[in-house]
Amino acid sequence: MKNKEVASVLYEIADLLEIQGVEFKPRAYRKAAQNIEGLGTDIEELASQNKLEQIPGVGKAIAGKIKEYLESGSLRKLEELREQIPVDIRALTSVEGIGPKMVKTLYETLGIKTLDDLERAAREGRIRQLKGFGEKVEQNILENIAVARGRQHRFLLGYILPEARRVLEILKPHVEKIELAGSIRRRKETIGDIDILAVSSHPEKVMDIFTNMKNVEKVLAKGITKSSVRLDSGIQIDVRIVEKKSFGSALQYFTGSKEHNVAMRKIAIKQGYKLNEYGLFRGDAAVAGVHEEEIYRTLGMQWIPPELRENRGEIEAAMAGNLPHLVAYEEVKGDLQMHTQWSDGAHTIEEMVEAARHLGHRFIAITDHSGNLPVAGALDEKRLLEQAKEINSLREKYDDIHIFHGTEVNILKDGSIDMDARVLEELDVVLASIHSAFRMDEKSMTSRLIRAIENEVVDIIAHPTCRIIQKREPIKVDMTKVLEAARDNGVVLEINAYPERLDLNDVHVRMAVEMGVKLSIGTDAHQRKHLQFYEYGVAVARRGWAEKNDVINTYPVEKIERLFGK
Repeated sequence: MKNKEVASVLYEIADLLEIQGVEFKPRAYRKAAQNIEGLGTDIEELASQNKLEQIPGVGKAIAGKIKEYLESGSLRKLEELREQIPVDIRALTSVEGIGPKMVKTLYETLGIKTLDDLERAAREGRIRQLKGFGEKVEQNILENIAVARGRQHRFLLGYILPEARRVLEILKPHVEKIELAGSIRRRKETIGDIDILAVSSHPEKVMDIFTNMKNVEKVLAKGITKSSVRLDSGIQIDVRIVEKKSFGSALQYFTGSKEHNVAMRKIAIKQGYKLNEYGLFRGDAAVAGVHEEEIYRTLGMQWIPPELRENRGEIEAAMAGNLPHLVAYEEVKGDLQMHTQWSDGAHTIEEMVEAARHLGHRFIAITDHSGNLPVAGALDEKRLLEQAKEINSLREKYDDIHIFHGTEVNILKDGSIDMDARVLEELDVVLASIHSAFRMDEKSMTSRLIRAIENEVVDIIAHPTCRIIQKREPIKVDMTKVLEAARDNGVVLEINAYPERLDLNDVHVRMAVEMGVKLSIGTDAHQRKHLQFYEYGVAVARRGWAEKNDVINTYPVEKIERLFGK
């Protein structure tokens, strides 16, 4: 699929227009790009069916540009903008803290066009001399350039997993067994490449089909037992055909992580075995290998779910029979953060309700922005009350799903909330989150979050560390103190399931679980298809050793209402 590629083109247009000072259009392009990123449908298929304008935020003009790009591989409007502003906008804005306006300043004053130009200027001390920058900003830029370079060749789980699954569906009719392996099976938040293992009596046919898929950009290698391709999305996929007798051991080996596998091999050696991708051996005799589970069982431990295989204590717990009963994907029954046309979402409340019902959800929370956040179309008190009337009407219409009326309010710099408590007390659930002033020092930021947690109207802290994967680093905060405050005040911390966020991350989730802090999962959906992102939030919960009782999305409605004092 070229969804990500098309979205990237639209983002670049938005940034270049913003540099030129154009109003309104940048936001339109970004909204269209965001919605294309979250599509579950191939944009090329929509284009061939003349359905591009059905994508939220895509009007006639943007649809025409998308079609032009898909048909020709280029876009005249983008080329014109690049000629007018010859900078590598995508690379420069990948550095945290650098937005289009700063790119404009750097280009006009220092002639900076590329990441190399930026790094050279920072090392030479030229950036600090600019008005409004200074030595600290320059140092931050240098540090963030290194981070940006390190993540250039990794892909977000939420956008790559659907691609991997489509490849599985293409190959399934021609194989006896097939599974994802590697970091994507462990549900890491970013993926370097996709590993697929299969068993087939017709490997040549499988490899022919694999290397001739329509979205293959380049065949990197082709053989009977292993082939590699690069898709038009830029990600590499490796398919290995293994023998049936070794499928389980190969799956264990290629799933990783490296640290987990090293520890497993040491245990095998200690017990007189040899463990590799071909099987578990005692001498020359294979004692296990067909099924992954038997590898672990033979070594005297429970089977370890892939999400836990990071050598963070899971092996010791498995040997003691103490692995957690991880929350199952199907146990999550609802979504506790989403946005509609009332603020900055693409669909109506009813459209979101119907999409949630289609997913089998038993409840959802409508949590449009409120307070002082103009860029997100935040609701004031009057509009919140008007929204309540619509939700009450929909509750009467749909008796198979419960609609919580909530909102997402802003945590100001001093930790206060920018909405009247009397209004918030009338809602079912209140999410509070930080949307500005991300660079406060750790002590101040920790105090800011704790004050919000101690606010009696706040039920959930949303995307608590404010990170945007590959774009913005987490805020500096003492997570232990934040978790202690959440536990003591009965406030829930969110696992934001949006692919760019996944916030809390797995390490913080485990801290929360160990400290008795409850967790919620919210997709932060801004259109219907985003509701499918809840799976990624569950994956983070599982990687953080969370069980069913730790995640309130598994609770019945009545228990959630009691939790929030309703």
